Amino acid sequence: MQTAAKISLLEQFDLFDALTENEKLALADAMELRKKPRYTIIYQPGEVSEHIYLLCKGSLKISTHSSEGKEVIKQLIHPEAIFGELALVGETRRSETAQSLKEEVQFYTIRVADFQRIMAKNPILSQRVLLLFGKRMMAAENKLEDLIFKDARSRIVSFLHRVVAERGRQVGYEMLLKHSLTHQDIANITCTSRQTVTLVLNELRKENLIYFNRGRILVRDMETLRASAA
Repeated sequence: MQTAAKISLLEQFDLFDALTENEKLALADAMELRKKPRYTIIYQPGEVSEHIYLLCKGSLKISTHSSEGKEVIKQLIHPEAIFGELALVGETRRSETAQSLKEEVQFYTIRVADFQRIMAKNPILSQRVLLLFGKRMMAAENKLEDLIFKDARSRIVSFLHRVVAERGRQVGYEMLLKHSLTHQDIANITCTSRQTVTLVLNELRKENLIYFNRGRILVRDMETLRASAA
């Protein structure tokens, strides 16, 4: 039953569509389930990079910290997604921090050596891993462009529009997003301050573009919100 559950999870990932049944079984055998409470560090800079991870429950953030302790959130990870994948391309020690958000997370670990053995026999899987890194690189370039060309309000509004479009659900003519982010998290993602995030969210609410409370954001009109970021 446990193997069947693992294979069922693998089949939720586009990345693993190219695996044969035997390769899925081999990967399932290499997967070990882990659970971590909310706000727990899963890995941090300096630790040995010997595993990749498949998230199946909860949400987490991938971040870096300056010498003064300032956090920049580089990615938000939701089920079903892979993280820790830099270990596949030569990272020997972690350069980022992975931390659970406001609920318990469940994920599977896979040793890099086990995953690379399957990659070596499956060129399509190798190509898809390459595409995964390409998407990560493009996301980083888009974030850099936002920092250069957009002001703080535009970055915050653009982030809200993007995350609601990706993970929200339609409620009538509106979009509702349930999330695990604090105002400080949004600030760390958009490279702004918590005070600026609070100010912008309150302005958007006064303009009747959004409604929000703890853990929920309701967007009245996605197109109008997008236009307000220009």
